Amino acid sequence: MKELIMDRLGKMEDLQQRRLLRNLMSGVFLNLVEYQEELNRRLERRVFEEVGIHDTKHDIYVSMCRREEWDPLHDYLHPMIPSDTEPGRIDLGEIVQSLKEGGEVRLFSLFLECSYPLIQELLYSGRTFRGSLKTGRGQYGIEVKLEKDMTYIKEIEKLYHVFLNNGLPWKTVNHPYAYKFVKAVLTRIDGELAEDEEVLEISVHLEEYEPYKRTDLVPLWNIQRLELKTGGFPVPAADRVNYEHVLPLLKTGLQHGYLVEVNDDSIRYIKRSAEEITVVSPREKSDTWQVLKIASPFNSGMSRPGYPLMSNRQREDFISRYGHQQGQIVRSKGEIVRIVHSFAASEGLTLADVEIRPADGSQAITYELNRFITDEVRVDNGKWRMCLKFKRTDKDSQPDYLAEDLLSFLVSQVQMSFPEYRCEGEWA
Repeated sequence: MKELIMDRLGKMEDLQQRRLLRNLMSGVFLNLVEYQEELNRRLERRVFEEVGIHDTKHDIYVSMCRREEWDPLHDYLHPMIPSDTEPGRIDLGEIVQSLKEGGEVRLFSLFLECSYPLIQELLYSGRTFRGSLKTGRGQYGIEVKLEKDMTYIKEIEKLYHVFLNNGLPWKTVNHPYAYKFVKAVLTRIDGELAEDEEVLEISVHLEEYEPYKRTDLVPLWNIQRLELKTGGFPVPAADRVNYEHVLPLLKTGLQHGYLVEVNDDSIRYIKRSAEEITVVSPREKSDTWQVLKIASPFNSGMSRPGYPLMSNRQREDFISRYGHQQGQIVRSKGEIVRIVHSFAASEGLTLADVEIRPADGSQAITYELNRFITDEVRVDNGKWRMCLKFKRTDKDSQPDYLAEDLLSFLVSQVQMSFPEYRCEGEWA
């Protein structure tokens, strides 16, 4: 409005009339416009406050780095498995014993930097690969097969149960790297090993898959395990049965998210405030509690992970916040488009179309990230398929080998809102 007024004033040729009109506008009308704009801002702020604050403290950020590049002083990223930062050790006695019993031995994990369909093709083929095991007494030929490594997927499943026990809504974790690890399993060795031999080196050649092989990688996420002590003495809860244990958060940072790990029935429920967490438990004595700190991302420029940073962060969206508060799902194509494009991971992707198809045995290029969420009412067999067709609008936004994994993340989030269908992703 101000720009429009100034533009019209500038086009007036009579300087005397321009001066009079400018004084009139600046003295009365512009103040009225500013007052109205301020009222509009207050109304908008009030509406947003009533809907609730967009919770970003519990967003999960992930990445990966090589073992020798791991920075223990990184601002917010930590290893999913702390032991990954140390060189792996192989117990030769365990190998010898397992081979004698006709069993198989896991040697190490490999990361395959290729697309998900290519990894599935390799795992379903049942192929074996040749390699060598070098000890202090000589070198032995070995045969290995590859199996899916569930180590990091199980860590995500554990996190899901922690979210549930803390009374927080679950949002699919976008960790594409966790689903590309395979474990090399020893099936045969040429010759006989002695238990007192020391393993010096193990190598495996994956033939045409060799260019995709990566070793000694450490998956990271912004979760740190802490032990927090109760501030003060426990006080009786309102039910006069349990006790309230207050965990102050000022020292560890109020800008971060916190989850209390619950491994038994010692916690009834958890209350949250801006500066503390209150654990309601039948425990009478003050104690330490295992807490997961979900660190808020902070980039100081001093240390950066080797692989792209991924997250399940959602953009600021008033409609999604209001819908979440109401607990209702709008079952329309527009709602599916909104869900997909509300995530930062959808950058460079466009949902082109949605089709409902009958169930068949075809293999999708995407996979379900929330398989650990059980549905005791609906069965997966016989469900109609909801096929989400995507287009890539910017191929430089993410690496090509992660394309199907990003589709899987977006489709898995849609699946949580439409459990009556089996959601799949494909390229348009």
